[in-house]
Amino acid sequence: MEPFSVEPTIGVEPPSVEPTIGVEPPSVEPPSVEPTIGMEPASVDNLSVLYQSSDYILVDKHWDIRIDSKMWYEKHTVQRQLGLRFPDLADPGTYYGFRFCHQLDYSTSGVLCVALNKAAAGRAYSCFKDRRATKAYLALLRGWVEPETMTLDFPIGKNTAEGRTHMMCVQSTEGCENPKPCQTQLTVLEYGSYDGGPVTKVLLQPLTGRTHQLRVHCDAVGHPIVGDYTYSLGADSAPYRMMLHAHLLHLPLEPRPLQATAPDPFTTHTDPRWCPQRSLRTVEGAVETLLQRRAEMGRREQEEKKKEESEEQRRTCQEWLSEWAED
Repeated sequence: MEPFSVEPTIGVEPPSVEPTIGVEPPSVEPPSVEPTIGMEPASVDNLSVLYQSSDYILVDKHWDIRIDSKMWYEKHTVQRQLGLRFPDLADPGTYYGFRFCHQLDYSTSGVLCVALNKAAAGRAYSCFKDRRATKAYLALLRGWVEPETMTLDFPIGKNTAEGRTHMMCVQSTEGCENPKPCQTQLTVLEYGSYDGGPVTKVLLQPLTGRTHQLRVHCDAVGHPIVGDYTYSLGADSAPYRMMLHAHLLHLPLEPRPLQATAPDPFTTHTDPRWCPQRSLRTVEGAVETLLQRRAEMGRREQEEKKKEESEEQRRTCQEWLSEWAED
């Protein structure tokens, strides 16, 4: 299907409102909060399948479930969900029974790719390793984000501070260990409020794949993800979940790409506490723009590769002609 573009709606600039900053209590599990309408806690029998073929299953991971676990007592996992739904597809030759091609945090929902055989897993893994996979996340951020688009470019490393060794941090943080280059593209979708506080709905495209990258980058620019209990150090505990959702996954496989989107959970129908006030662009329009940009980059990369191959062939031919002339 031919891609289409959607022009953003231009309105008045939102007033400057600083996000609410809380104190920093020790990091512990968040207290139990009554889930909002339509967002009940996960169970082992409510797996949502987005796509299935002989090679892959793409699921919409719930927001409060682990992908897998080596602990015998941990039964609340996507691994367990898959085993119950597709017992005949489990591979006894693997530890978990299924090959998860990438990771999503416990509190992050959205598209998760599962390979059903070793060859398929290798093809998907190559896309992630070579940064040919396109991922897009939806998020609600504290405060009103300006400008409307930006590239977040902060190296990320492991936090070695006492009590925070389970966290990552930007390079400027004291005690940041082994920081690596890290970039995220941010696009504002809507301005609004959540439980009365200013919030911005954004599309996030990770250009690299570091642990907790999106959470750390958003926090670094003063707009933490709503409900991120860990990186707010326990202060942001009122929301029933962390508002981060893997909306799109595109893998440029042959003979045809593998692509799926998980429905947007950040709507007033799903969560009445989210109240949009001004829309700049739709989710669909922003995703189409992203995919068009990625396709254009792919075409340029292919053209550059062909030029390099042609130049190499020309050099090889000249060397052969030179050797022939000498003989």
